[in-house]
Amino acid sequence: MINKNILISIVGPTAIGKTALSIKLAQHFNAAIVSADSRQFYKEMTIGTAVPSLEEQNAAPHHFIQHISVQEDYNVGDFERDAISKIEVLHQRNNTVVMVGGSGLYVKAITNGLDYFPEVNPTIRTELNLLFENEGLNPLLEQLKIRDHKAYNTIAIDNPKRVIRALEICIGTGQPYSSFLTDPNKQRAFKTIKIGLNADRAMIYDRINQRVDIMIANGLLDEAKSLLPFKNLNALNTVGYKELFRYFNGEFSLEDAISEIKKNTRRFAKRQLTWFRKDEDIKWFDYKTDAEDIITYIKTKIN
Repeated sequence: MINKNILISIVGPTAIGKTALSIKLAQHFNAAIVSADSRQFYKEMTIGTAVPSLEEQNAAPHHFIQHISVQEDYNVGDFERDAISKIEVLHQRNNTVVMVGGSGLYVKAITNGLDYFPEVNPTIRTELNLLFENEGLNPLLEQLKIRDHKAYNTIAIDNPKRVIRALEICIGTGQPYSSFLTDPNKQRAFKTIKIGLNADRAMIYDRINQRVDIMIANGLLDEAKSLLPFKNLNALNTVGYKELFRYFNGEFSLEDAISEIKKNTRRFAKRQLTWFRKDEDIKWFDYKTDAEDIITYIKTKIN
């Protein structure tokens, strides 16, 4: 059906060129861009999150770029609610919207909908956070392995927040966290066309290393220093900032901190690809593919 609303979702690892492609597609389809990059939501974080430049933001309408403060509590459920509402409004003006971002869970929240979990006693999370602070991640992983082996094998177990979330559901409900992940996809009022950008691993890592060097040259150090008062907030527990906080604290030399940022960003890119490769609906293109070729593919999917 020609008038059917379309969401073009662009995914891929960090530093692969998603922003540039999203702008070309938005200009071609006269569409707005919705960011699904959870690090770019925060007003106070610009350099370390690779927020689109003012020139890029002026090239096409952008939404969910630096729209909240690091001091606000904003989660993927909030984003699902707000972004779906915004996409509905945008579709009233144009039947195509472009979404771009490498935050897999946030992308999934829009394209497929989130799994919903029962309310559990908040003291469980408090106790788990305390255990993590005092004894580290290993005791939590051991618990998760016993309580929900399936979740242990499928979630990002190097992410303390995800591990604590899974455990609090296991403890609070007496059922495995993974048992709540079986909800069928929600029906959306639009058709999603999923585009992935990729390159060989050496090229991705090289682009990441170059991007980090550019961030440092552009003033990431000063940006991180200005955020020191907020370093314990969840929004700042992210690559590019947490390593510099440790440098300010005397735990790293600057050279070591920069090296850690590069290493942790490369690991993040690897996790992104692992997540997105599970989605068989994504059509993958080499990052150097001409935008016109991708537009041609999208038009065949629309029709």
